[in-house]
Amino acid sequence: MKVLLINGSPHKNGCTYTALSEVSKALNNNNVESEILHIGMKPIQGCIACHKCYETRKCAFADELYNNLFEKIKEADGIVVGSPVYYAGPNGSLCALLDRLFYSASYLMKNKPAAAVVSCRRGGASAAFDRLNKYFTINQMPVVSSQYWNSIHGNTPEEAKQDLEGLQVMRTLGNNMAWMLKTMKNSKVELPQQEERVATNFIR
Repeated sequence: MKVLLINGSPHKNGCTYTALSEVSKALNNNNVESEILHIGMKPIQGCIACHKCYETRKCAFADELYNNLFEKIKEADGIVVGSPVYYAGPNGSLCALLDRLFYSASYLMKNKPAAAVVSCRRGGASAAFDRLNKYFTINQMPVVSSQYWNSIHGNTPEEAKQDLEGLQVMRTLGNNMAWMLKTMKNSKVELPQQEERVATNFIR
């Protein structure tokens, strides 16, 4: 079993990484493999609603970051998305990438356990946390919880490491993710049958 942790911060080893690393350690302690993928600092193309992915089942913008993430998502059994908080929301570059990924490749993630992690100096964590969870809940992905909302506080990694409760929240999240993955793997209960999708447009 493997969990992909997406570091949506432009800072590779910043506060978001500090939080994700704690989740990763807990996963590894439960014999679940993990990998942290940093999205980097380069500009990220947003979705333009061209709908080409309807035909190809992959985004028309074949940039290296998207292609790399696409392949890693296929291999992953669970996903954790981490982001710093900018004006009470996730990093815009991360959202641009997730918009494309979920619109073009939702079939790769359906029914895989997922969780969001946010890092902030002081406030805005719950709003950013809510925004990220919406990607999962529209895609029938079981959302893994912790003992509190998955946030860590600090302006630097050193400060984040002083948030003992935040670090514990991350470890609990990792333990709960491992438990859910193992439970699903050992379950003999089949996934529910899917109805044909109904889309209601309010303006005709």
